[in-house]
Amino acid sequence: MNRQLIFAGVVVSIFIPFAGHIAPVRAASSAPYYESKPMFENCGDPSYDNAKKDGVVLGFSELPPESWLDQKTNQPTGIDWEINKAALAWMGVKIKRVEWMPWDSIVPSLLSKRIDVIASDIHHTPERDKVISFTGPSFWYGPGILVKKGTNLNIKTYEDLKGKKVGVTSGEAAESYLKSVGVETVPFKDALTKLESLSQGRLDAAMTDQLLWAKFRSENPNINIVALNDVPTPRAMIEGGGFGSARYAVRKEDCSLRAAYTQALAEMTANGTTSAILHQFGLTDKNLVAFDIRP
Repeated sequence: MNRQLIFAGVVVSIFIPFAGHIAPVRAASSAPYYESKPMFENCGDPSYDNAKKDGVVLGFSELPPESWLDQKTNQPTGIDWEINKAALAWMGVKIKRVEWMPWDSIVPSLLSKRIDVIASDIHHTPERDKVISFTGPSFWYGPGILVKKGTNLNIKTYEDLKGKKVGVTSGEAAESYLKSVGVETVPFKDALTKLESLSQGRLDAAMTDQLLWAKFRSENPNINIVALNDVPTPRAMIEGGGFGSARYAVRKEDCSLRAAYTQALAEMTANGTTSAILHQFGLTDKNLVAFDIRP
């Protein structure tokens, strides 16, 4: 049979020999189609079964647009909330309650069993790996290069920022990389002042975190700044450079719960659920993986 795949925005037709029943195409507006169901009966620990029986307590920190408490509805919202909610629905696990806490309390709260899942996205580090167990990747986000609308700086790579005044928020992950390749950085104490300076033409470009930019753009739709989304991210900025895949975490002994979470996240990437959530909050399909990185 012929199938059409969308690869890099191009529709490609391929022929796949197939014998048997062909399932009808599901309408785009219907519920997500999952090819697989949870199967973790023989993992050897009871954490997944206990979660199905008792529910789980999710731990969040207020980190818009990933997660925050909507003051109007008094309900959680954000990328991480929607992803966790969908993952747990696939797993057949109810949310017992949500606990909000400062970020530096979230790992201790997991270890002390105040919560069962770190549901605010947490990046893998060797230090964290010693004490908690990470799920598989959920989505990815990295740095973004911002410029004033209408400028033509011909920035195709990070190397092209050399010779330009680039605003950074002091201590942000991209700053050390830019300095290492000889880019002149102008430090600011906060992101708002940095973006105001770019908007007023006092900078050639500015660096930002893609999630922070998505939040700022949603709150300031008429801003005269654009992101250069097609500039590939240098590998050095991902491998130990402060950016990487967003994940969630459970206690080390909760192996079957971690396995269930990991498959849920993979199934959601496969059927478009995660893509829809990312678009809802101003990200794109490039944030499904570390897109178009360069050595």
